[in-house]
Amino acid sequence: MNRPDIPEAIAAYFDADKRDPEVVARCFTKEAVVKDEGKKHAGRAAIEKWKAAASAKYSYTSEPFAVERSDGAYIVTSRLTGNFPGSPIDLRYAFRLERGKIASLEIKP
Repeated sequence: MNRPDIPEAIAAYFDADKRDPEVVARCFTKEAVVKDEGKKHAGRAAIEKWKAAASAKYSYTSEPFAVERSDGAYIVTSRLTGNFPGSPIDLRYAFRLERGKIASLEIKP
C-alpha cells in the first residue's frame, strides 16, 4: 500500500512501531495520553510499557492507507495484519500534535 502524506511525527510513530517500544514513546510529548482497547496510558513511561506489552502479545504489521483532518486531529486509517483474532483489521488512529510531537492518540476500530 502507498503511505498517505502524513505529518513527520505520525510517520515516525508508524516507523518506530516496527522496531522498538522506547522509540515509539519518544514520538510523544512527556504528558501524552494514549487510549487503546478501553485503557488510558499517560506519560512516556506508560506509553512505552503499553507498546511493549502489545508487541510481546502479538506480531503484526501496520500499513497506513488514508488520512483526514477532523477537529484539529489527524485521523489515520491503517490496516493491521498479524497473529491476533480478527486479522486483518482496519483501525483508526486519532492523533493530536503539539510542538512536533504526538500529544494524544486514540485507537479505534
